[in-house]
Amino acid sequence: MLFKVITAFLSLAGIVSAYANPGACSGDCGVHDPAVIRRVSDGKFYRFSTNNFISIASASNIAGPWTYLGQALPGGSKISGFAGVDLWAPDIIYNNGLYYLYYSVSSFGSQKSAIGVATSPTMDPGSWTDQGATGVASSNGAAYNAIDSNIIKVGNDFYMSFGSFWGDIYQAKMESNLLKKTGSSSQIAWTSFGNGAMEGAFIYYRQGYYYLFTSWGNCCQLVPRPAAGTEYHMRVCRSTTATGGYKDKNGVDCKQSGGTIVLESHGYTYAPGHGGVLDVPGTLCGDGYA
Repeated sequence: MLFKVITAFLSLAGIVSAYANPGACSGDCGVHDPAVIRRVSDGKFYRFSTNNFISIASASNIAGPWTYLGQALPGGSKISGFAGVDLWAPDIIYNNGLYYLYYSVSSFGSQKSAIGVATSPTMDPGSWTDQGATGVASSNGAAYNAIDSNIIKVGNDFYMSFGSFWGDIYQAKMESNLLKKTGSSSQIAWTSFGNGAMEGAFIYYRQGYYYLFTSWGNCCQLVPRPAAGTEYHMRVCRSTTATGGYKDKNGVDCKQSGGTIVLESHGYTYAPGHGGVLDVPGTLCGDGYA
């Protein structure tokens, strides 16, 4: 589901009080955890989403019509211990002639998780090569849950943010080939809300600030509906550096449950989350599901 985003959406000095409604979408629109990118060669939009071993769809316009193309990795991941496990929460970037598709392998409510990556020159089904594990992984008792990756480029370096529930969002620097993490991971966000119900980090740079969007609350157990305000919604903090120091509109540290609400249930939109920001000529768009 796509939401039009006005400039004030990204200004912590003036967060909008009225939320944008979903924009138009036609064709194959009902997906979870969408990641959208424009193909360099022809400007076509490609969308990747959770399940079905990462579904691929394309459209000539951000509003559609979206056409389902196939699976990114129909054979599943080559990461050891996850044979046949479906793939979640994709993230997609382009660098030096290749597209890098990051994905998660896990099971609901488990910290036995890992993040892998596949590469392609075109993004079309059948063109993807699974490169396997990135080195970002977790097991029961870890400080974080290694799913929900997001990559951001800072100068010549790339950083992966990740984490889901267990209260924490962590970040790791990637090797120059973008296939493996290097060094240790560090915490960039934490919350006590809903027993640590925060996930889906997405970092976006604009006019001197890095904006860290996260999704809080109950994403998936919505029947019967949870108490109002505890369902999925999106919050944001910002920093002048990508690797830490994130604070919300009121100056509360994002590692101390800080986070300004930018999108929540309203009108016919219920429990929006796991979103991102995409530059489209003439506007900014946020993608997520509701």
